[in-house]
Amino acid sequence: MLANGTVSPVSVAKSNIIDGAALADSVKTDVSSRVAALKARGITPGLTVVLVGDDAASAVYVGSKERTCIELGMNGETIRRPANITQAELIEIVDRLNADPAVHGILVQMPLPKHLDSDAVVRRIRPDKDVDGFHPVNVGKLLIGERDGFAPCTPAGVLYMLQAHGVQTAGAHCVVIGRSNIVGKPMAALMVQPGVDSTVTICHSRTRDLARHTRDADILIAAVGRAEMVTRDMVKAGAVVIDVGMNRIPDATKKSGTRLVGDVAFGPVSEVASLITPVPGGVGKMTIAMLMTNTVRAAEQLSS
Repeated sequence: MLANGTVSPVSVAKSNIIDGAALADSVKTDVSSRVAALKARGITPGLTVVLVGDDAASAVYVGSKERTCIELGMNGETIRRPANITQAELIEIVDRLNADPAVHGILVQMPLPKHLDSDAVVRRIRPDKDVDGFHPVNVGKLLIGERDGFAPCTPAGVLYMLQAHGVQTAGAHCVVIGRSNIVGKPMAALMVQPGVDSTVTICHSRTRDLARHTRDADILIAAVGRAEMVTRDMVKAGAVVIDVGMNRIPDATKKSGTRLVGDVAFGPVSEVASLITPVPGGVGKMTIAMLMTNTVRAAEQLSS
């Protein structure tokens, strides 16, 4: 087991490209067997997602979560509410889910409409059902290395990728670009845990001479939401590069008029990186897989 309570990764054949889809499948295979063991005891893990408003990207993402739950034998429910829902109505939904023994994981899809207090909603979710890993209790548990909390899914997926590919993290210099509560900060917290043992530098919008820091990285993790900002000259030869970014840029050759790229200029950087994640097909696949892991573990812990 990893420090964040997820399953230890399988070993995979090395190549320059990290195949997020293949690794996600290995995680889901593990989840499926754990679901079967719980069902044999009369327990079906359940994840409920609350979707507020009609944001198209959020709807697609939520739909993928629900389908994956069902695929793995879990109960997957989505509660949809209009954008004009009140804070009290949303809190009432969370309270009902907190009290429902059939619901083991609760996720309120972000971002919420501006009139709602997202922080108050996250804090209302029971920490032992907070499979997103955003409740302050779980944030604290991650920081101090307790194993019964939940790490945010994207950072947990990144660590799984590194360990599955046998990346030497102990003593490695890991540079994280981005300081969000969703990726940057929890990613740094995971990388310094005993058993991972990296030396971590966090870079952000106020960092002076960003390239000086990134060129010193053995492991470079980009999570800032700026299309292809990490260029070849910013990466040390042989570095491992993890691209968390998902950005749409104009592309007249596509029917949609846009294409998806990461925070890293994939083509040029892939020529110098020892390992690199593509966008799409990299970290995104792992995020949902780790959400499934958190959900089944929540069910295991709540039923123990």
